Amino acid sequence: MAAVGGTVYIFGGRDQEHKELNELYSFDTSTGTWALLSSGANGPPHRSYHSMVADAVGCRVYVFGGCGDASRLNDLWGYDVAAGRWEQLPSPGEACRPRGGPGLAVAGGKLWVVYGFGGEELDDVHCYDPATGQWSAVETTGDKPSPRSVFCATGIAGGGGGGGGTLSCSAARWTPATWATSAPASFRPRRSPWTRRPARGHAWTTSPGPSTTRGPRGWCAFAAGEKDGRRGLLVYGGNSPTNDWLDDIYFFAPTAC
Repeated sequence: MAAVGGTVYIFGGRDQEHKELNELYSFDTSTGTWALLSSGANGPPHRSYHSMVADAVGCRVYVFGGCGDASRLNDLWGYDVAAGRWEQLPSPGEACRPRGGPGLAVAGGKLWVVYGFGGEELDDVHCYDPATGQWSAVETTGDKPSPRSVFCATGIAGGGGGGGGTLSCSAARWTPATWATSAPASFRPRRSPWTRRPARGHAWTTSPGPSTTRGPRGWCAFAAGEKDGRRGLLVYGGNSPTNDWLDDIYFFAPTAC
């Protein structure tokens, strides 16, 4: 699921018979109206466990990877919101193993594929530059998160300008909330270092719900958002380590945002 302006887009998934789908729908939040935009051969192949992100500047919705009818995928597709059509973009090739449940985010004008499951939990990072159509594997440093999939990842625009995004004052960066722990981590695209983000010094806030702790979870809904003038990451619900389904909502804002 991804949003451009006031329109939410959803693609693919599984139906009640566990069959992969490939319809693209839009939902107009101002009118509450659904519309079928593509299906069948007019878009990416059927899949579930894929990732989806929107580039609001370029008015594009991207779909990457997932589990297809026969195997895992590592293809990249872009949907032009204005033109109303799909385009299959260059593949990353064997360097980026086909995977389900990867993180996918737009940061610094580029698309970032993070981790996922490719027969085992992965811990690699790959970058696609829409300007050149080129993929590159990213060597990362720092306090690197453990391998994982089906976690939260989103781009958070900082309050400063310039460059490829530093933690203190960035043009863009992304911040995942993890499955193995409730503490998020951040990644700076230009220098590629990971930084673990403890609760101290950063702002977690919550809305009322049955769950009173910000515990470990996966399979949760998430999005970039803004609260009290600060950009951050919204996390809703998910599946706990005890296999309980959660319905709480949290907001995390790094101090630089």
